Amino acid sequence: MTMKKQDEKKKSFMRNIFTRRERNGREMIKGSFDSPEARSSSTLENLFFTSTGSPMTFHQDVQTFSVFVATWNVGGKSPPSDLNLAQILHTDQSDIYVLGFQEIVPLNAGNVLVVEDNEPAAKWLALINQSLNKPSDVAARGSKPTVSLGGSLFFSKPSLKKFSEIFRTESGRKLKSCNCAYELERKQSKDFCFPCQQSHISEDYSPLEEDDEASLNMDPELSIPSTTNQMKYSLIASKQMVGIFLTVWLRTELVQYVGHLRISCISRGIMGCLGNKGCISVSMTFHHTSFCFICSHLASGEKEGDEHRRNTDVMEILKNTQFPKICKSSRVPEKILDHDRVIWLGDLNYRIALSYSEARKLLEENAWDALLSKDQLQIEREAGVFKGWKEGKIYFAPTYKYSYNSDMYAGETKKSRKNRRTPAWCDRILWHGNGIRQLSYIRRESQFSDHRPVRATFLVDVDVASAGSRKGLSSSRLKFGIEEFLPQTRNYFH
Repeated sequence: MTMKKQDEKKKSFMRNIFTRRERNGREMIKGSFDSPEARSSSTLENLFFTSTGSPMTFHQDVQTFSVFVATWNVGGKSPPSDLNLAQILHTDQSDIYVLGFQEIVPLNAGNVLVVEDNEPAAKWLALINQSLNKPSDVAARGSKPTVSLGGSLFFSKPSLKKFSEIFRTESGRKLKSCNCAYELERKQSKDFCFPCQQSHISEDYSPLEEDDEASLNMDPELSIPSTTNQMKYSLIASKQMVGIFLTVWLRTELVQYVGHLRISCISRGIMGCLGNKGCISVSMTFHHTSFCFICSHLASGEKEGDEHRRNTDVMEILKNTQFPKICKSSRVPEKILDHDRVIWLGDLNYRIALSYSEARKLLEENAWDALLSKDQLQIEREAGVFKGWKEGKIYFAPTYKYSYNSDMYAGETKKSRKNRRTPAWCDRILWHGNGIRQLSYIRRESQFSDHRPVRATFLVDVDVASAGSRKGLSSSRLKFGIEEFLPQTRNYFH
């Protein structure tokens, strides 16, 4: 038999096989619509047609939003009422604000082992609100409600839960547990997004309880808008774990697009289980893009080998942070690295692997590259810690450790020599994921703490439903829906 005849015989044989399988496949598909699986398959057809029978178009647009991120270790000091955060943070009308603090209370046994003090957290909320929601000139001339926390100005143990409600708009108080294909679920297809459980978020988010009687006194030094209608920004999340405090604010008109809000805390302090060190993480969806914000305070110390304890903290946080499952959609992330956009901020405590005198010499020469070559975080990242994460180029002086009420590093005077530490870039901001572009990465100046605050601004890409598609439905969500409703037990061409 010639080679040509062999090829023709093979082609004829293959055509017969595929013709037979195609015919059998059509018969099986036709019969499947009489089976219980038909209900799932027919639901798929509804995804492509409106009630009038016209085809639906499924695609998503990408919009860009601005995100402001700042971290500050405030050294266990409670802020005075005249502290101007607008000058320190240089707020710039971003769409989203993520503000993280460390050591908002002294890390003593009372705060770590007994009951954490919520008073400083309430003060920081009031000051942040003053910075973001500046009263208009008209309102400033009139009488407006103000808030204080007892004594002459503050009272000792405010209810952070109740106090935080002041800074939430009506929509902020009613954040959706789930915003998967919301309009589609409400109007037509109840199967497309399964009913969701109650949102697992911080206790700070419970509705105001009738037995919560903590009073809010009035004082002219800390002002809030007279009504939430005046608020340009609404508080979305606030959580304290001993000295770590994380808050997230959004433009009021954007709050309606937030869902799946969850909070997770990991303690990495004394004995690896107390909250003097560790992190707070906030997970949320914004339109159809998932975000995670992590505020951490990692293990301290500048002795050789202390960096390994910080590495362990990072690995344990990434491994053990688990956000509760509040939606049956498989697209709602439960782990940090499953999110589309992730930003990690905080006092990471990585030091410069030089002696004090060697570091000071390079500082005096403004030899940033030489100093950065000894930066432990950069060294450990090259070794595999924070693999896949990015950080902007550092063009600012080390942010730790300063003498209080001074621009001098601790140790430069005889009085501060006992507190001397090698200057270091302890305070950092990193990010993970695509669709994030950093615009700035700088430090700000304040003598309030022994750390200097660090801030960064980003542009982030967010998937939003286009005008031509049903509100709340994206092509990525459609992909999930199609796979969800296809019969799972049929396999026609194997």
